[in-house]
Amino acid sequence: MYKLTLAGGSMLNATIMNTAAKITTSDNWCISREQSLALVPNRPEEIMDLLSCANKIRQRFKQQQMFKCGIVNAKSGLCAEDCAFCAQSVHHQCRIEVYPLWDSTELIEAGLRLATAGVNHYSIVTSGTALNADEIDTVCRAAETLRKKTDMKLCASLGLLTEAAARKLRAAGIMRYHHNIETARSHFDQICTTHHFAEDLDTLQAAKAAGLEICSGGIFGMGESWEQRVEMAMILREMDVDTIPINFLNPIEGTRLGGRKTMPPLEALACIALFRFIHPRRDITICGGREITLKDLQSWVFFAGANGLMIGNYLTTKGRSIPVDLEMIADLGYSDARDVLP
Repeated sequence: MYKLTLAGGSMLNATIMNTAAKITTSDNWCISREQSLALVPNRPEEIMDLLSCANKIRQRFKQQQMFKCGIVNAKSGLCAEDCAFCAQSVHHQCRIEVYPLWDSTELIEAGLRLATAGVNHYSIVTSGTALNADEIDTVCRAAETLRKKTDMKLCASLGLLTEAAARKLRAAGIMRYHHNIETARSHFDQICTTHHFAEDLDTLQAAKAAGLEICSGGIFGMGESWEQRVEMAMILREMDVDTIPINFLNPIEGTRLGGRKTMPPLEALACIALFRFIHPRRDITICGGREITLKDLQSWVFFAGANGLMIGNYLTTKGRSIPVDLEMIADLGYSDARDVLP
């Protein structure tokens, strides 16, 4: 890569700078796979260049607005899928709570608590391949009430989904459906063997056809290459997702990936930045694994290009204190990106 030498001897990567400039000054130019791979940093100073330019892209398209999402683990454990990272799989031996789907009252109360805490997006998340019709109805009843009582954007993450079920959710007030593809197609069989990658794409298409926004991303640090990270980003672009949640592997004892080391913090930040280059106009949310992976660099996720943060607890692991995260966002001078609902 070529370098630009500035006054004082500091160096900036010309390839990174020129690509960022093209993105921020063009209405419809999209970076290619090859151009994305050319941005992969080889040295710490290149990571800093990548982060700096990703921040400029974020500022161009997202300004200083940040949104906050919160989730509840509304149905836990006993999942028949064998996802290598997941503590809720019956194929793993993990110490977690196991319980059936909460009733609508519990879902409503959890949503109201998160609304009071300042959450913009509330997602009901359930374990298992998919929910049955009665369970979908329970989620819908909760959504109908929450839609009247809060101004949060309501989301759901309920596994594989048909278009008919998606339409019921949309009619009840769910506005966004979350379903991660987890990793690149070429790496998927190393992570999950109990369903096909195409089924995940079918679920996203069904949700989109029903009028739902779609939220889909994955997990970094599961043994994938940089080429596969770019591959995943390109698939998400082809699917025209609205929001991209980025997670980092939190190795949980008892899972197949429980023995892996966490990603180096700067590499994790570089992943965020590269996704901002590939998805300049999309929302990028930083979710699970950020505390254990980024440590003292958690506030850097915004400098790396993110414009959203999951706050509160995760599915089977504890998150950071909500007031601490809110203070971090306020200290950085970001405003609340509260959606205007119809």
